[in-house]
Amino acid sequence: MGTSTPVDGRTATATAAARGKTSGAVWIALTLVYVVWGSTYLGIRIVVETMPPFLSAGARFITAGLLLAGAVAWRYGPGALKVTRTQLGSAVLVGLLLVLGGNGLVVLAETSVPSGLAALLIAAVPMWLVVLRASTGDRPPLRTLGGVLVGLAGLAVLTSPGLSGTVLLSGVLLVLAASVLWSLGSFSASKLTLPENAFTGSAYQMLAGGVGGVVVGLVRGEHHGLDPASFSTASWLGLGYLVLFGSLVGFTSYVWLLRAAPLSLVATYAYVNPVVAVALGALILGEALTWPIVVGGAIVVAAVGVIVSTERQK
Repeated sequence: MGTSTPVDGRTATATAAARGKTSGAVWIALTLVYVVWGSTYLGIRIVVETMPPFLSAGARFITAGLLLAGAVAWRYGPGALKVTRTQLGSAVLVGLLLVLGGNGLVVLAETSVPSGLAALLIAAVPMWLVVLRASTGDRPPLRTLGGVLVGLAGLAVLTSPGLSGTVLLSGVLLVLAASVLWSLGSFSASKLTLPENAFTGSAYQMLAGGVGGVVVGLVRGEHHGLDPASFSTASWLGLGYLVLFGSLVGFTSYVWLLRAAPLSLVATYAYVNPVVAVALGALILGEALTWPIVVGGAIVVAAVGVIVSTERQK
């Protein structure tokens, strides 16, 4: 599972021109985000079957962040990792919101919530982004606001498993909180001064969020009685997949897209990921496709589709 990395006046023209030249790359990156991030919900669910949530998530992003930083230094030279204090502070803040808040709470929630349901609840991100925009004085079109209202109705249906006791309500609320934090991190990124190199910024964001995850895991006592020998092979493989694909490929593609493509286009991942996640959860983990998941999910995905399509026409 960000928004627009800010582009100041000096680079706005260059960035706009680059968008036209990299349309093919944009679609490749977008497809990677569609497929890879849709599968990460399955990977997370497999990891937390035997691994502690925050410690495993922290290890995932620290490892991915270090690998990406090394790749940046190798590709662009060590100087590419140099950032100003303001840029570093912004990257840390966005990383804590996206990685620790947005992703970390999803990992914790998936100890009790099916991966498909978690993905559908996270699909609400574009709706929260509209709310955040409206709170800063922006006036979204009436159709966009209508999509938000319809989406909220879908979320109400999706939360019914928690209200009925089918799944833990606390888990459902954690995912909703994660979607709000992810939206806040995405929105904040468009207002902050981040490193000029998107990959450098991504590395620092992952490192900050990863360290935050380890700290939270230690505070929660996840290290007490920790026995790596008890971790299943499936969980290890899942963690490796999340590091290489979920973080390095998916997250980096997402951060790059925030600079190379309109936010409204990037946001389309929010209604593709859930479809992939629900299908994989049902096929591989045998997660039940209950009526709240099918109906509520369809409503949310449709609402997000309306929001994104309307925004792209602006």
